[in-house]
Amino acid sequence: MLRRTMTTKPLPTIRSRSRLREEALYHPDHVVLVADPTLPMAHLLAANLAAGGFAGRLSVVGMAAAGLEQAASVEALPAAPDLGVLALPPEALEPAMAALAARGCQAALVPGAAPDLGAICARTGLRALGQGSFGICVPGIGLNASLSHLAPRRGRLALVGQSSALARAVLDWAEAESVGFSHVIGIGGNADLGFAHALDWLSRDPGTGAVLLDLRRIKNRRLFVSAAKAAARTRPVVAIRAGARLEDGSGTPDAVMEAALRRAGVLHVQGLDDLLSAAETLARVKLSPRGGAGDRIAIVSNASGLAQLAADAVLGGGARLATLPEEALASLKVGLPAGWAGRNPITLGPLTGTALGEAAAMLAALPQVDTVVALHAPVAGENPETIAASLSAAAKATRAAPVLVCWAGQATAGPQRAALARAGLAVFATPEAAVRGALHLWHDRRNRAAAAELPGRQVLALTPDRDAVAALFARVRADGRLSLTEDEALSVLAAYGMPVVPGRIAADGAAAAAAAEALGFPVVLKLRSPDIERKTELGGVALGLRSAAAVREAAVWMLDAATRARPGARLEGFLVQREAPRGQELRLRLDEDAMFGPFIGFGLGGTAADLLGDEQVDLPPLNRTLALDLIGRTRAARLLRGWRDHRAADIEAVAEALVRLSQVAVDFPEIAAFGVNPLFAGPEGVLAVDAACTLRPEGQRALLAIPPYPEEWVGSFATRSGEVLAIRPIRPEDAEEHGAFVRRLSPEDIRWRFFSQIRELPPQQIARMTQLDYDREMAFCAIRRHADGREELLGVSRLIRENDGETGEFAVVVDRRMKGQGLGKHLMQRLFAWGKANGIRTIAGQVLADNAPMLAFAKGLGFVLKRSAEDEEVFDVRRPTVLPAG
Repeated sequence: MLRRTMTTKPLPTIRSRSRLREEALYHPDHVVLVADPTLPMAHLLAANLAAGGFAGRLSVVGMAAAGLEQAASVEALPAAPDLGVLALPPEALEPAMAALAARGCQAALVPGAAPDLGAICARTGLRALGQGSFGICVPGIGLNASLSHLAPRRGRLALVGQSSALARAVLDWAEAESVGFSHVIGIGGNADLGFAHALDWLSRDPGTGAVLLDLRRIKNRRLFVSAAKAAARTRPVVAIRAGARLEDGSGTPDAVMEAALRRAGVLHVQGLDDLLSAAETLARVKLSPRGGAGDRIAIVSNASGLAQLAADAVLGGGARLATLPEEALASLKVGLPAGWAGRNPITLGPLTGTALGEAAAMLAALPQVDTVVALHAPVAGENPETIAASLSAAAKATRAAPVLVCWAGQATAGPQRAALARAGLAVFATPEAAVRGALHLWHDRRNRAAAAELPGRQVLALTPDRDAVAALFARVRADGRLSLTEDEALSVLAAYGMPVVPGRIAADGAAAAAAAEALGFPVVLKLRSPDIERKTELGGVALGLRSAAAVREAAVWMLDAATRARPGARLEGFLVQREAPRGQELRLRLDEDAMFGPFIGFGLGGTAADLLGDEQVDLPPLNRTLALDLIGRTRAARLLRGWRDHRAADIEAVAEALVRLSQVAVDFPEIAAFGVNPLFAGPEGVLAVDAACTLRPEGQRALLAIPPYPEEWVGSFATRSGEVLAIRPIRPEDAEEHGAFVRRLSPEDIRWRFFSQIRELPPQQIARMTQLDYDREMAFCAIRRHADGREELLGVSRLIRENDGETGEFAVVVDRRMKGQGLGKHLMQRLFAWGKANGIRTIAGQVLADNAPMLAFAKGLGFVLKRSAEDEEVFDVRRPTVLPAG
């Protein structure tokens, strides 16, 4: 079995288009500055490199610089550099990059202008950060290859961004606050290497405790979301995007980006204040290992005014004031001096001594508290050192809730905050700022928990008529159209199992009247035209028609109005629909964001949907859990649960409708936009009444930011005893059964599979093993389907792409009852096929030396066995994905 450290082994990187030894960029041994001395940035880079204390080799070409070894040319360098720093004019870049590549250099920084850097990288084979890169700082190894005006100190915060100005601002703030960095990485224009590459490195770096992202442009949405999710599994990741309102022209927040970051477990903040507040908190606070919702905040202060301001900020931010049990209050009464008051917030006397820290520590120890905010206002005659020492002790207590400190004021408070910051505390100047830090902890915990949430076992069984939809789209294109008529769009939904209102097409008023009589009154008459999107705006919809005469009269009037309002529009008769029973009007929308691609919007519907401002968005693919979460974030959710004269609707049916629309997006990336408005929702279910769909031009297809479930790898296997098992990629809904499968394994199988004895997998690890990024890894599971519909997992094989993009690490384990049935071999063959299809050339793993059955199994599959040089009790096993013929 594969040797895996279940809680600490880093995720592999995504395959790069050319191989790069990542250490060359992020942990180099030899750095060369290739510079034009007429450029001011050349001298700043040289000075920063020389002053950083870099333990490796520093060289320079093109100028002399103190502390750097000079070479006459790149070719004359005494050794191949790992990283080239290019302070050159644009016209000199390509020759220098070609020379560096020829000398064996693997990575470059381009801090200046380079209009075609991506093309230069492709031609020379040298990977680069830039153009306009701020550079790279790795304080832990003394590397400062940046345009910074000061040297960042060593710490556990990483900054990855595109703006040099924002990087300088953050570093300047950090120095004053005694905040240190593991890495500062300037992506710049993102022409070649980008955020995904940096995040992949940081996700495996044990010295990085939190990551700040300054986003402008995402080059590859799928790589970014995948890498961000990998990083956020094990550490907080916070992102800011400046200019979003300007770019889309709407003046509204970037909801789609926020949805993408939420799916990745990344916290999205608005504004530099929020980013710095998050940095202050996440760089210093050691997150509590215990559970809890994260929104229960306790406040203790030496002044009631500060406490009340903090309480207002907590409630205004949507969090809760922690409810303190009577026994906790009794303990406070015993442990604190007389004069304190309140149940939360708690107010002490002004001269607290050690009481403020002691109260904070007592509150932090309570299981009902997720975060403590301790507030101090300066008082004449106090001993600030004593107060600070007690607060420091409370904040550093292990297995307790985080303690955030506000030391309000400036003249006397400023030095005390600086001292607390140097001691490693998260300290703020105002109650609101301290509470904002507590809210960031809550939001980060909530986002990362949601990204790793174990969904229920319920899976919506979709059996769409894909062939019918494909044929319809072909007919639309053959007609020279990209827009579907309303009845065509509704037929797409019907093909995916969404209930739609019955309707018939009619060529003229007489045919419409006949159709109405067949459907039964009352009916709705709608103008049918591929050129008129909003028919209601020109009288193209007539409701509540109760007779054939009324239908004929409405048809005449409708045609006349449309001809006058849109003389060039194609009029193709009418759509007659049975009038639907009224329900809550909802809108479902599939659209596209320029950066993150297709998204699904949901909210209140009707003709005023855009004015109601209720829409929330998420990214496809959606499952039931995600759909219910999307519904719950809207105001519509309150109405759907029942409100006054609004009867409670079938929310499960609404969630199903969202999942079905999501599957349409997955199956047909040629769709540019799809809208359902209104979708009526009531106690009996949902009904789509109106829909619109637009196709992309021929040959254009959307790329989802999150890879969909790979249906093409679903199959079956007949065991030697004749039983037929389902073989398919694992999915999030398998979490519960996967945990049960591991519990059924014998102690010996457990040790052979995980190289340790464990009783059961923690929920976080089950999430990690069932919520796959199918671009990075694959796990095939063998399923026995029982007569009652229950699924039993009998075996799993797994392949994870390694850092080089061409090697995959495997694991396989089979239920003991299935040994000798050929199942393990078949699961491995599935891995070989998937690896071949995804560019993996070599499959490797580790097997315990006493695992004789697995060693024999691996040898039979063509693996070469070699005892590990690092551990005599382990064999390394390797084989090509495709064995040579013969």
